[in-house]
Formats: sequence, C-alpha cells, structure tokens
Amino acid sequence: MTDTNSPLVDLSGRRVLVTGASAGIGRATAVLAARLGARVTLNGRDATRLAETLALLAGEGHRTAAFDLSDTDAIPAWVKAQAESGGPFDGVAHCAGVQVGKPVRSVDRAFFDQILHANLLSALALARGFRQKGCHAESGAMVLVSSVAAEIGQPGNVVYSAAKGGLVSATRGLAMEFLRDGIRVNCVAPAMVETEMMERFRQTTTAEQFDAIRAAHPMGFGKPEDVASAIAYLLSDASRWINGVMLPVDGGYLAK
Repeated sequence: MTDTNSPLVDLSGRRVLVTGASAGIGRATAVLAARLGARVTLNGRDATRLAETLALLAGEGHRTAAFDLSDTDAIPAWVKAQAESGGPFDGVAHCAGVQVGKPVRSVDRAFFDQILHANLLSALALARGFRQKGCHAESGAMVLVSSVAAEIGQPGNVVYSAAKGGLVSATRGLAMEFLRDGIRVNCVAPAMVETEMMERFRQTTTAEQFDAIRAAHPMGFGKPEDVASAIAYLLSDASRWINGVMLPVDGGYLAK
C-alpha cells in the first residue's frame, strides 16, 4: 500500500485494467502502470496487438483479456469474470474510444449510435462492472479519457464532442454515486496526441488544415506518455483527495 503522505506516484501491488491497450494512450498507460509496480490486465479487440503490448511491460503478473467493448450489455459480466479469475481491480483506465468526424448534415442514427456507444456507453457499462461486489478493491480509482473537444466548438466534430462532453458529466455523476463504494472517478481531456488515431485524422485533412491545427497547440502535439502520466497520477494515492474532476492534458490548448 502506498504511503498516503508520499507525493510520489506509486502503483505497487495494484491490479489495474487498461482498455484500448493495443496502441496509443492505452498502450502507454499500461507500460507506465507496470513500471510503477502495477499488475496490468490489457484489454482490446486484437489479441495479437495486446500480446505486443504485454511484451513491453516490466514486472510480472500481467495478462491480456481480449474483448470487444462495443458489446456494452456484456461488459459487467466480463469485468466480473476478470475479477473472479485474477482478483479485484484497484484501478481502471478506460482509454478505448473512436474518433470520426462528420458534419451534422451527414449524421444519421447509425453514426450517432456508433460514436456514443464507443465513447460514452462503454464507459458507463465499464463503471457498472467495476462497481460490482468483488470487482473492486476497498479503495478504487477509475479514470476516463475525454477530450478537449468537450470544451470547444469544432465544425464536423459535433457528435464526437457531445460524446466526450458526456464523459465529463458522467465523471462528476459517477464520482458522487460511487463515493459509498470507495471508488474515485476522474477523467483526463487530451488535446491532439501523436497516435495512430491522429494519423488517420491527418489523412482526412489538407496539409494547410493540419498545419493550422498544429499551430493551435502552444506546446505542440502531445505524446501518449504525456497522457499516461496524468492517468497514472489519478489512479494512485497521490491523488487520493481528487474526485470528479476533468484534468486537461493539452499543452496549453485550452488556455490560449
């Protein structure tokens, strides 16, 4: 157990579930959590890529748990099964998500359902699973990954922004609802981070448009490790009196 008087981020002896661990922020979070002493359960849809992440982890006791979180109704039972086989989780970092831009004139119900399911409903179902008896430790922490898109207006990104804004509101509600269970819930809100998702986004823009986006980031684009550090802090006892907050990890993007 971490000395609660210590300011250091330490996850020694903790069991942490990381979703979206196949790449990007999820992979960086898993690598850092393991380096800080956690036993990490890696979730994603691609078992091969999860195995690649597993090979990067320091320490022992890590495992992969491939599962498609789009099956939201099955998430609580899946979390229960993971806890029964490996013990309750001390922390959950929900890094999985989908970003697809589309102007409102082109939005239909299928697109809306896809984005809301992947970015919001999966988080609520995961929270429901984590809260179950036997699934969380006496003192638990959950970190969701929102986006600065929740705080700004962006043409062509309305549905994604709404989903990420919903995560911010859900963070506050879950933090209050889970108090009696000993679970803290917070979220991080990254700006543009150099991941595969960003590269796919770049392919949908012109060079001029992408340069303008880069110029809007005062400290340049972030690295997955920058976000992972904030997530690890919110999972640890160093943040034990922080609950229900949205922490921007944006290199000053929202401050300009």
